[in-house]
Amino acid sequence: MNFKKNYKGMLLCLIIAIPCWFLGKKFPIVGGPVFGIILGMIITLFIKDKNDLQSGITFTSKKILQYAVILLGFGMNLSVVLQTGKQSLPIILATISTSLIVSYVLHKAMKIPSKISTLIGVGSSICGGSAIAATAPVIEASDEEVAQSISVIFLFNMIAALLFPTLGTVLGFSTKSGEAFGIFAGTAINDTSSVTAAASTWDSMYHLQSATLDKAVTVKLTRTLAIIPITLVLSFFKLRKNKDGQKVNLKKVFPFFIIYFILASLITTISIHMGVSANFFTPFKELSKFFIVLAMVAIGLNTNVIQLIKKGGKPILLGFICWISITCMSLFMQHILGIW
Repeated sequence: MNFKKNYKGMLLCLIIAIPCWFLGKKFPIVGGPVFGIILGMIITLFIKDKNDLQSGITFTSKKILQYAVILLGFGMNLSVVLQTGKQSLPIILATISTSLIVSYVLHKAMKIPSKISTLIGVGSSICGGSAIAATAPVIEASDEEVAQSISVIFLFNMIAALLFPTLGTVLGFSTKSGEAFGIFAGTAINDTSSVTAAASTWDSMYHLQSATLDKAVTVKLTRTLAIIPITLVLSFFKLRKNKDGQKVNLKKVFPFFIIYFILASLITTISIHMGVSANFFTPFKELSKFFIVLAMVAIGLNTNVIQLIKKGGKPILLGFICWISITCMSLFMQHILGIW
């Protein structure tokens, strides 16, 4: 990294990210990354010359985003995830498959750009902003495409967090246990902050302490592991597309940061098994979240908000159909498995 060349742009991103981080803490249903993108898109309208800033902004939007995914691994105790996630695994696989198939079909039918449809499909089915953060470098998505996808995901995250507790009551989820609604929230809502908001609301509505929240977050963490196969498969397809007689740079195609994500998860799992407190890894998880906010600010600074609004119709429709499909599939699978 050329610090002298990048520090101005990185400093600007940091100055904007700090208030966005605290706003995200204050309003978790929205979340820091969304505040970051929005504020970045607004501020960039008032910057006439970004020549001195552009290098640092680009570094933050690309590299810091990858570092955020690596640090995310320190929040993964694989033994707990695998042990308690067995029950929800069929539902997770079904919802992920549904979203990816729907996004691919609509990409063809509605002529939505492939990178945007991929990001929305992956973001809807796995874990929102984190999945988009992991996928974007692999498919070489532009900052504008990332911003478009994050905006769509945020819209339906917010609706789900507000709507699902009431929907769960109407659908007759058990109010004596948080298990069924926790699985529903963990599989049908894609971003951790919105999963937390919906599950916490259910706990408070029916005095379940943190039973629903614990279940929902565990299911959500299990979904997060799908980042690994998805990014590897996408990099494989990209590698095949590049086989046209040209020499392929493996470092550019293969998502090596995912290997570090896996290593971070293994370090956490082994350390906790050996007696290290899970609280030891909390700073790493918090830094991961802050890095995502930082990267989203940079993406906002690189995004033309006017163009984003003009191109927004089809991606929003795609996100809506993915969201409805995942919700219906989650309910269907829970009914088949006798959970609901």
